[in-house]
Amino acid sequence: MRMEWNRLLCANRYATYENAAKSTGDLRNEFEKDYHRIIGSSSFRRLQDKTQVFALDKSDFIRTRLTHSLEVSSFAKSLGQNIARYILDNGTDKDFTISMKEDIGDILMCAGLIHDIGNPPFGHFGEEAIRDWFRRRMRLLHFKGKPVADYLTSQMMLDLIHFEGNAQALRQVTKLHFLVNENGMNLTFALLNTIIKYPVSSVRMNPAGGRISEKKMGYFYAEQDLYRQIAKACGTLNVRHPLTFILEAADDIAYRTADIEDAFKKGCLTYDIFIRELKAAREEAVKNHKTVDLERLDPLAMLDHQYQKAVRMNLTNPGFYAAQNFLVRLQSSLLYCATYGFTSNYERIMNGAYEHDLFYHTYGDWVIQALGDIAFRYAFHTKPILSMEVSAFTILNFLMDRFVPAVINYDSDEPLGMMEGKMVDLISENYRQIYHFHSRSCPEGEKLYLRLMLVTDFVSGMTDSYAKDLYQKLNGIS
Repeated sequence: MRMEWNRLLCANRYATYENAAKSTGDLRNEFEKDYHRIIGSSSFRRLQDKTQVFALDKSDFIRTRLTHSLEVSSFAKSLGQNIARYILDNGTDKDFTISMKEDIGDILMCAGLIHDIGNPPFGHFGEEAIRDWFRRRMRLLHFKGKPVADYLTSQMMLDLIHFEGNAQALRQVTKLHFLVNENGMNLTFALLNTIIKYPVSSVRMNPAGGRISEKKMGYFYAEQDLYRQIAKACGTLNVRHPLTFILEAADDIAYRTADIEDAFKKGCLTYDIFIRELKAAREEAVKNHKTVDLERLDPLAMLDHQYQKAVRMNLTNPGFYAAQNFLVRLQSSLLYCATYGFTSNYERIMNGAYEHDLFYHTYGDWVIQALGDIAFRYAFHTKPILSMEVSAFTILNFLMDRFVPAVINYDSDEPLGMMEGKMVDLISENYRQIYHFHSRSCPEGEKLYLRLMLVTDFVSGMTDSYAKDLYQKLNGIS
């Protein structure tokens, strides 16, 4: 089955409103309307106080989820425009039009803004902490004298113990952001499909299988029917939307280069160490027969050029200047690699058969992997980050300990204790309204599942500061 752009760029929405349909004064296309819905939302604004790497950092130069998302949005649009221009100029697809090029740019710009909107506080560690809590504590939860697990299907159980920020992003923008009604931001299907990185459920995910589309789950049981409706409209059922590859490449470029820059700024990485690590990575790449083309991309020569320039300018910190300017220039090279990765695999991508990232077998592959490895060892696996993770675990574990047991008997014929009722009242009224709307007429087990999701909705929607402040208040710490 070959995907078609006229379906992939589907501008349908889950709900249409009569007044909007009658409007004649709005000249924006549907994807431009998506953009304004996103940037005006509280969900998007909350990203300014969510961790990218360094949690609760007071420095104004360290990236947050918001600044990261803006960078991804910019890269994604540029990359999409490059690829679309190539398709037009080379006649790669006879059905591809110039208006599709503009739509692709708008969709990817929006997708970059919301790709991390479902991530909990404290970065990716927040996801791990939520998963860990359910793995450890689920068997201890009871409802009406029976283990909670007895009421849940295997998919419902796996949704919780493999909690995923990507799946939460779809849930956030389609249900939890209360704009007009229960349909969330009511974004276009093409945009929603683009942010679904993994077109599989929790029972079909296969992290060890080698297929990039099955590495994690892309939607929860609660959004399963919605996913199918979106994928059917776009013609992508069980395969990745082509624009998802572009979004992922933009995300990789943004965070791999940004993590290195932030590590320099925090003093976790120095110029000499960076040079040494890049040399070692290049030698390893050559040994493993990876594509190394120093005429097209030579990071070490680029770094040295910027360093010598800084010396001539008599700058006090030439190493930092060199790294910063090198990373900007490297981003352009990586955008070119991703463009080549998409266009050279165009037919396999359009047939849903491509199962790699866009850097695979390009001369940027070893570089982007090296950046990730260096950032992990010199930024993520440092004492400040490890201390943050211990603190984050304490905070999130406490909140889950208090809120999950509180919702077990909520909205059931079982009595709710005094303190349980108070804990439930602390949960956002908006999230509780959404729960009641979507749990109507559901069988008992599904309602229980949605109550557990109510807690993950509340916790994952918190900013870092709010989670910390709520933890302190509930512990009587002023």
